[in-house]
Amino acid sequence: MADSRNDQRRLVGVVKYREATEQDAGDIAALHADSWRRHYRGAYLDSYLDGDIVADRLELWTSRLAPPRLDQYTVVANDGGGVCGFAHTVFDHDPKWGALLDNLHVRSDLKGHGIGTRLLSHAAHGLLQQRPPGPIYLWVLDQNKAAQSFYDARGGTRVESTLRGPFPGGGTAMGHRYFWPDASLLVVRDT
Repeated sequence: MADSRNDQRRLVGVVKYREATEQDAGDIAALHADSWRRHYRGAYLDSYLDGDIVADRLELWTSRLAPPRLDQYTVVANDGGGVCGFAHTVFDHDPKWGALLDNLHVRSDLKGHGIGTRLLSHAAHGLLQQRPPGPIYLWVLDQNKAAQSFYDARGGTRVESTLRGPFPGGGTAMGHRYFWPDASLLVVRDT
């Protein structure tokens, strides 16, 4: 247990967080595709997940990261070897629910080291630099139990469950809306 805590402390000091740039599109696309393949089986069609989704995600991220990037914020975590996590927030997405945390993904071998928590914090901080304190929400698919536990542990409230999709390539799944009435609640003060 002590070794695990020491590893986490070392990793936290090594990982740097910054706003994403156009040059990050390829790394983000590869991580996004890998995460979908690992967590969205049964929601997205296997034929889509087993296809060239990296090219699909690269097209999306090249577009999202091209200037001007208005009403959105993307933060990356870099462990010195490249992007190991990212979060993407769309400001003012819904008049009732507020900003949408559209993506939060961490490289699978680095989960449980605090990177997701810090990405969530940086995403909220990026939002609060552009907007007054307000709500933020996200959707998580039913089969992604680990993500649900993660958002539960960070104070998210499941406020709605509904059938989502069709997703890229086809497929549908039950999705759960998680909500925080004030994005500033997600900002973690590092010590």
